[in-house]
Amino acid sequence: MQRWWFLEENGEAKDPSSGAQRVDPTAKKPKQPTPAGDRRYTFRVLVTYDLLKDETIAITGSCEALGNWDPEQCVQLRPETEGDGNIWRLETELPRDVSVKYRYLICSVDPTSGNVHVRRFETHIVPRQVPIDLADDEDTGAGKHRGQPKIDTLGDIDGNIKLDKGWLTTETIVQFKFFDNPFSVKERIKNRLLYVKITTMNLRINAESQNLSALLEESLSSDTRENGTESTTTYSFTEVASLRNPTACYEQQSQFGCPYHKDDFLIFNVTVAEPENVAYLVDLYTYSSKSKEDEPPYHLGYHYILPNFLKKSEGVLELPVTCASKHRPLGMMRIEYLKVTPLLPARCNLERSYIRYWNKRWTGLDVGHRGSGTSFKTSDGNVIRENTIASLKKAVAHGADMVEFDVQLSKDLVPVIYHDFDIYVSLKRKTTLDTNDMLELPMRELTLEQLRNMKVYHVVEGRNREAKFFDEDLEEHQPFPQLAEALELIDPHCGFNIEIKWSQKLKDGRMESEMVFDSNLYVDCILRVVLEKAGNRRIVFSCFDADICTLLRLKQNLYPVMFLTLGVTSRYPSYHDPRCNSIEMAVRNAYATELLGIVAHTEDLLRDQTQVNLATDKGLIIFCWGDDNNCKDTIKHLKSLGIHAIIYDKMDIYSDKAIKESVFLVGARESQAALLQQINIENRYEHTNQHEFLNDKDVRLSLDKASTSSALSTSTPSI
Repeated sequence: MQRWWFLEENGEAKDPSSGAQRVDPTAKKPKQPTPAGDRRYTFRVLVTYDLLKDETIAITGSCEALGNWDPEQCVQLRPETEGDGNIWRLETELPRDVSVKYRYLICSVDPTSGNVHVRRFETHIVPRQVPIDLADDEDTGAGKHRGQPKIDTLGDIDGNIKLDKGWLTTETIVQFKFFDNPFSVKERIKNRLLYVKITTMNLRINAESQNLSALLEESLSSDTRENGTESTTTYSFTEVASLRNPTACYEQQSQFGCPYHKDDFLIFNVTVAEPENVAYLVDLYTYSSKSKEDEPPYHLGYHYILPNFLKKSEGVLELPVTCASKHRPLGMMRIEYLKVTPLLPARCNLERSYIRYWNKRWTGLDVGHRGSGTSFKTSDGNVIRENTIASLKKAVAHGADMVEFDVQLSKDLVPVIYHDFDIYVSLKRKTTLDTNDMLELPMRELTLEQLRNMKVYHVVEGRNREAKFFDEDLEEHQPFPQLAEALELIDPHCGFNIEIKWSQKLKDGRMESEMVFDSNLYVDCILRVVLEKAGNRRIVFSCFDADICTLLRLKQNLYPVMFLTLGVTSRYPSYHDPRCNSIEMAVRNAYATELLGIVAHTEDLLRDQTQVNLATDKGLIIFCWGDDNNCKDTIKHLKSLGIHAIIYDKMDIYSDKAIKESVFLVGARESQAALLQQINIENRYEHTNQHEFLNDKDVRLSLDKASTSSALSTSTPSI
């Protein structure tokens, strides 16, 4: 199936897999006639980024000639001159009587399948635009003739730079994590600084390749070669980030890898097209105590990670380190891994993205915690059960800008809203609850039907043997509403902060709850519901688990993700993963992973308020959560610190809004005038002679301006 197109100078589409002779893009060609109804246009873009092997520049847009925003149908540009890759060019035909929106992207093409992988793409809310009357065509006399076509700058529109990491379409990312001092080696090299390098090895066996043992043997002598030059390497990209670095970001690894310092957190992201045919060579290098200043490190040891080691979505590998010279054991290394697979079938395109968008006016937002608040920590009798449709609606009625709630899966993979991992089930229908009448079960062990039909109690009710709610006859007060129901029933102008519940390992080695779900399957089930049902609602995902945040970020390009942070606290046990245990580490991880921001624990923020700047100085958005927020004075103080959103209970008591409505509803009203203006202009266009209409300069300018203005009103509500 054809997946990748580029355009030759005459505008005809060619398939690079067809074997046709490549035409020199600089060669002179006779000018081709413009098809009736189209206009010839030349795109030129200045590329200031260093492209990697297999990367190229492409364009996508709102017409068939540019692929209709489909990443598989985007169109490749070519360097204007041989040897100069700074300015890239495409000449093509565009529809004449409509403005065309477009974006540039950096992509790569899998040489085996032809699949297009989006490496980075422009994410401006209002994309670039070719006006109705702009064209290169001089022969037909139509359109406004230009001299040399203008030059765009990749990622930069009027000084606003947005070129964000792409998402997975058909490829897989395998993440290898080195932390908590993962190397146990012999005493004589115990205190040396080790450099870690990961190289992909192609295990695909065919008639022209060597056998498997020969491929692995050859790699042992590859330590003096430059990255990517080994004959056995496969189509892949390897990037590494050290969270020891305050400005951590993913970069290409150097020839001898990345140093691992004590208490570092080293993350390798390896992008591959065929994970079942790829092995990973982990090499360790170090400097001799007698090495000279310009002498390279020597190859200390290695180990291979074969694809059958990575059958699960996440896990821990305990691997021996084999001496590179004597091929004897040197010690052990521990690597935690995460495998991120694409969400299939594909549900995202390049038309719009809000993965790192936040309007500057959105500050100090009021977010209803579990709707109208935690219902099992208070003795107040006027409380609605948390995480129910009724609780969410009550928060909206009292002016919540967003509501925060917890989502996890039932046994039959249905996303439901519930906070705790465990529940209590009544074994008998009694008016009083005796000790032997209740059974504690993991929520994940029951199907949605069982959760709805059985007499189920919250863990607080079960442990105290005292029922708190008697609301069986009130449908919207029932626990375990489906995520889909909330998306359909709650006012669409209220944003959702969807916290993904996922059991984590604690620092003492215990699990919060034993999970039986595969993490990719778990996240996919939730994303499918949101992408299908969310409509124009603003959505923000969050999770305490950094790996789940990574999955959420890499599987889609529409909704932003925030990293929930435990921070320094005396109220909750610390996690095994140090990224969640301090605001500083959380900020570094969010920045490197290109998340929207973090959700900080207010207890830690109040301990050191300057930590707010750790996030905002890096351009990250910061929410806060915690029991400390349930106080009017604290909420007011947090807003004065510049916190973008405060999550708290009892919106009806603690909110100080004079007008009880969401900030997003206010924004929708403000943009309504621009939308009505566009509709009016389009109606005039339909009832006016097309030729006269397009020659009316004022009308043309109004149409383009209205189209741009309405982009915010029609697309922004999708976040």
